[in-house]
Amino acid sequence: MSTLKSIVSKALVPVGLTVTGFVIVCSILLYSFVKQDLIQDTIQREIQLADIIVKATRYSMLKDDRESLRQIINDIGEQRGVEHVRIFNKRGVIMFSAHEEEVHQVLDKEVAGCIECHAGDVPAVHLGPMDQARYFDNELGVPVIAITAAVYNEPSCYTGACHIHSADEQILGTLDIGMSQAPFLQSLATLRIRLIIFCLMVMVLTVGGVTALLRRNVLLPVRQLVYFADRVSEGDLRVQEPRGTEEVASLAANFRRLAEERLQGDAKREELQKKIDDLSRTIKEREQGNSSNRL
Repeated sequence: MSTLKSIVSKALVPVGLTVTGFVIVCSILLYSFVKQDLIQDTIQREIQLADIIVKATRYSMLKDDRESLRQIINDIGEQRGVEHVRIFNKRGVIMFSAHEEEVHQVLDKEVAGCIECHAGDVPAVHLGPMDQARYFDNELGVPVIAITAAVYNEPSCYTGACHIHSADEQILGTLDIGMSQAPFLQSLATLRIRLIIFCLMVMVLTVGGVTALLRRNVLLPVRQLVYFADRVSEGDLRVQEPRGTEEVASLAANFRRLAEERLQGDAKREELQKKIDDLSRTIKEREQGNSSNRL
């Protein structure tokens, strides 16, 4: 019997492939959902961090305390995972940065992080959370996610004695902070490994469980039925009927009944053949007797 045509392969291979495909598709979908949720959570945390920095530096801005503001930016820039943090004015000139070499440089409004607001004739004042984020690799090849947060003009700004902002100006500058994505990517890599292990465990347990159930409830009774049918077809009616499912028991009983009927038919046919032979022999003897009398 061909292995591929046996009931074992026909029962287990489709089940194994179906379970494996289902688990893989579910795992891919789960990973995509979790990844998207993690990205949104990361962006939200960075937006909150940018807002906190803006609020933390507001007092120094109001007092025009540039040294204190510079120190705050430097302290933040020294934190682990912070790739850059800078504040530039509405003309795109970097006024404060954790990297001193950037100070007084002018940013190109066409680059990522600026073009989102300056794409139109009139710069956008508000951006959605996802539009505030941008992704890039720095000069060291480290993946970075950066957030830009506007520094809005408030009454305390344009009414301050030391400031020259007018009330018509909505935005005074922008905070730009970039965080390394290495921890986030490491979390995704860990998640992928755990999902792969989870998939393998589910597949092994599921396929193993299904295989054990099929073997116990279907394959073994079928094999016993095949053995029973072979023995019965050879005339051995003493073999015990297989005990499995109701269908297997019914088939075994039908096999036994057919075998008994066939044996009974064979016996009747042999008995009839014997009577025919006896009758033929009797007729032949009588014909031989009559021939002797005539002679």
